[in-house]
Amino acid sequence: MRIIGGKYRSRVLAEFAGEDVRPTSDRAKESLFNILSLKLYGARVLDLFCGSGALGLESLSRGAKEAVFNDFAKDSLAIVKKNLSALKIPVNGDEAKLSNADYSVCLESARGEFDIIFIDPPYRFDYGEKALKTIAQKGLLTENGVAVYERDRPFEGEIEGLEKYDERKYGKAYITFFRRK
Repeated sequence: MRIIGGKYRSRVLAEFAGEDVRPTSDRAKESLFNILSLKLYGARVLDLFCGSGALGLESLSRGAKEAVFNDFAKDSLAIVKKNLSALKIPVNGDEAKLSNADYSVCLESARGEFDIIFIDPPYRFDYGEKALKTIAQKGLLTENGVAVYERDRPFEGEIEGLEKYDERKYGKAYITFFRRK
């Protein structure tokens, strides 16, 4: 796994061993960040189920001002810390903040709005839709912000306060984009 573009381009990231973790493919990540390119510079980003931190780190590489990395698993945050250290980004400095909390606790305690929120939960749980509902209820997206939800099937239904405006399929993954109504 590597950073695709920006100032840390081609840097290899530490990742998890085993098959329980499902990182976003390089192809999907490249397409995703091409879609988000105009929103990244100076952005405040939340990587809600951060895993190795690849999406938040890619955002910082491409000009985001701040990335908040959240994961319930301490092992995930250890990998994020290792990756931040390799890129010489101070942990809990101005650019990168770490949060070791359940996604619902993270969203409930979030301060301010985000320009981009990545929601890439384990596919077997329904955390993504619950996260989107909380994001809408708490007004966590900026006026032009986007919530990016990755899962293994197309998104059906509606989230009050958010509008689904795009959806793409990459291999087995569907990436759905939401904005404020």
